[in-house]
Amino acid sequence: MSGRSVSSAILVLVLGNLMATICDVLIKLANANEAVFQFTFYRVLFMCLVLAPFVLLKRTKNPFEGLKLHILRGNLWVLTSVLLVISLSQLPLATANAIFYTAPIFIILLAVVFFRERLSKTVMFAAISGFLGVLVILKPSYIGWGMVSALGFSFVLAVNSLLVRKMPQNQGAIHGLFIAQMCALPVASGLAIWEGGSLSWEQLGLALGSSVCSILYSLGCLVGYRYVASSQVSSAEYSGLLFAILAGFVVFAESIDMSLLLGAALIVMPLLYIGRKDILAERAKRRENMQADVIAEV
Repeated sequence: MSGRSVSSAILVLVLGNLMATICDVLIKLANANEAVFQFTFYRVLFMCLVLAPFVLLKRTKNPFEGLKLHILRGNLWVLTSVLLVISLSQLPLATANAIFYTAPIFIILLAVVFFRERLSKTVMFAAISGFLGVLVILKPSYIGWGMVSALGFSFVLAVNSLLVRKMPQNQGAIHGLFIAQMCALPVASGLAIWEGGSLSWEQLGLALGSSVCSILYSLGCLVGYRYVASSQVSSAEYSGLLFAILAGFVVFAESIDMSLLLGAALIVMPLLYIGRKDILAERAKRRENMQADVIAEV
């Protein structure tokens, strides 16, 4: 699974999304809504401990380059982790994950504002359809902090994803992830001390497991997008929603109703359509380049 071909890259991304779903399952099983900051601190700590040997073995020139950006991304990660724990503790797994998939919509809209990317009619349709999907999924009983946390998680995750573009080009993903988590430790530990809660050994084990799954998902994204155009494989990301629906049904006995399926379709289908358009545009561009090369040789 080198990720050098489209098929292997898709397989890596599917496995990465499976790890992300397992991470969500472990967080939901931990039921740490009464010690959210404690759980978040240990997740940050465990990620640092797991990543440290790999980073130390591979020496990097200017390891603290872009430190301000890493501090910002690390503390945003703390916020997303807190929002993730709250949303998963109050919403069904599949419902929360369906709302999480509004993150690509936020990324598109924020890219228009901050990077002056063009906003097409298709993108506008995807944004409107996605938020309609959220309204369809959310039943009156779901409206509350769980819903707000899930949408907040998606928004902050989108901001953090866009900040990746500003990262130093000579730093690897593992190094960047490690430095960001190290920068998150002071705030995470301060919040944990202020909260004053405690976790059981079982919850600590679940925190460790979720941290490892988060790292594996990040590595899956790194390998999956490294050698192949993102437009060709990004649709594999939506396998995570299918995994979440199945995990919710099997592990937590959650019902799969029409509102969930319809809402998920409203969120995902327009994004799949955009991805398909990108693939076709990429193929057309490649054909034009090949034809130009043939003409030049003649």
